Amino acid sequence: MQAATRLVLALLLSAAVWAPSAAAATEATLSGRISAAAESAMQGVLVSARAAGSTITYTVVSGADGRYDFAAAHLKPGAYTLQIRAVGYELESPNSATLTAGKAARADLTLRRAADLAAQLSNAEWLLSMPGEAAQKRPLIECMSCHTLERIARSKYSAKQMLPVLERMATYANNSTMAAVQTRHVNRTFDPESFRKLATYLASVNLSTSATWTYPLKTLPRPSGRATRVLITEYDLPRKSIAPHDVLLDSHGIAWYTNFVENFFGRLDPATGAHTEFAYPLNKPGFPTGSLGFEPDRDGNWWLAPVFQSGLLKFDIKTQKFQVFRLPPEIDGDAAQQTMVMPRQSAVDGKVWANEGSKQSVLRMDLATGAFERIDPFKTLPTAGSHFPYGLVADAGNNLYFMDFAGEALVRVDAKTRLTTIYPTPTPRSRPRRGMIDARGRIWFAEYAANQVAMFDTQREEFKEWPAPTPHTYPYDIVLDRHGEVWSGSMATDRVLRLDPATGKSVEYLLPRQTNMRRVTVDDRTRPASLWTGSNHGASIVKLTPLD
Repeated sequence: MQAATRLVLALLLSAAVWAPSAAAATEATLSGRISAAAESAMQGVLVSARAAGSTITYTVVSGADGRYDFAAAHLKPGAYTLQIRAVGYELESPNSATLTAGKAARADLTLRRAADLAAQLSNAEWLLSMPGEAAQKRPLIECMSCHTLERIARSKYSAKQMLPVLERMATYANNSTMAAVQTRHVNRTFDPESFRKLATYLASVNLSTSATWTYPLKTLPRPSGRATRVLITEYDLPRKSIAPHDVLLDSHGIAWYTNFVENFFGRLDPATGAHTEFAYPLNKPGFPTGSLGFEPDRDGNWWLAPVFQSGLLKFDIKTQKFQVFRLPPEIDGDAAQQTMVMPRQSAVDGKVWANEGSKQSVLRMDLATGAFERIDPFKTLPTAGSHFPYGLVADAGNNLYFMDFAGEALVRVDAKTRLTTIYPTPTPRSRPRRGMIDARGRIWFAEYAANQVAMFDTQREEFKEWPAPTPHTYPYDIVLDRHGEVWSGSMATDRVLRLDPATGKSVEYLLPRQTNMRRVTVDDRTRPASLWTGSNHGASIVKLTPLD
């Protein structure tokens, strides 16, 4: 009897081991090998698969043997469209695959030389290709906020014709894209001589004097090694005009984002791809719309900075309604803009921090009264200069630290005394942009113009800097995950940087299409962490999951 019982148990356990799970039974696999006439096995080719009617695209990268495999994507059965990214190449065949549940599908891909290499270049590759000094190229990093550098390179304007174009650009709001151009109420000031020099330089690198470029087009190498072990999931948003700027995850793993050009706050469920938008009021009719930075308070409510609509917005997570906090008239001018807000430590003293870019100042709002006070952190400097308080972080006492994006400093504002301390970065003209503060009080931030990521130890008052491995990365934001790795994105390279600050070793993951990344965040509940960001010009949310 006991032997029979043991036999039955063994059979049951065997069935449990060998029977496919319900999930596995409804999944399909796709793999293959990639080659071209000049390369029999192509490493570092991004292969994307998208099911018919779906808004979700999965991308993997071929390894050293030229093989790609979608096993990590857990694809569902159906018809898929295939695309590739490999600079200098385009897909010849096949461009589709049909997957059947429980079966392995194979699609060996053949690539051919690209007919138009210039159309594949990233902004960084254009900067590498264009001749000229660093000082001549430096102004072009401002252009990337609204469009690619390919538009400049393909233009046919002479220096004389280019000058009024640049002057017109100065009238556009910083929260503009090619899908939604917005005009400022107060134009930027500019130095005519600087614009004249820039127009002359641009005319020397475009097509104003020849049918093709007079310089060779340079490309970055395809991914290799660790950079090929990754799964990228891209969620398309319902309108091309949506410009996801900041992306953050809530405690349930739901992705929320600010729309840089429209008065909508967005939510994406990664499990289903379901998308919801929440409209907020138009504070200043006729002014540019959209919001930039947003952050949660301790109750999980979201606070938004509505840029030229000015003031602050609070989104109550329970009622899903907005509360508007308007600026007083003495602060709210035609040029007023709030790009950043910091409510994370507001429970400490009832104060929410923000910035006022047009006055080179920071704001502090009292939650009890809604009253704003303006603090000029640069008024004690012996000489006037250009400053722009940008990325805001708050420590445990709600003391504010911010990055001076127009300068080269990290700045502290004491919450009790309002006294300001300015810490210049070791690298001059670094233009620090966005970052975060960790549990040890260290501030991790991007040195945009210096092409570096950095850390400031608030206890020791010491900086440490790490150069980005690829020229012209210009990191916008960085975040430290709980495993001790630093992540950053780029508006120029279409690559995500993953850096171990303890060793200085890094890996860069190429994304499947041109991706103008701004804010980055991580889901570090697993090891390694997954990175999330928005494609500001591509109307999508991107999740990058390393497979090592």
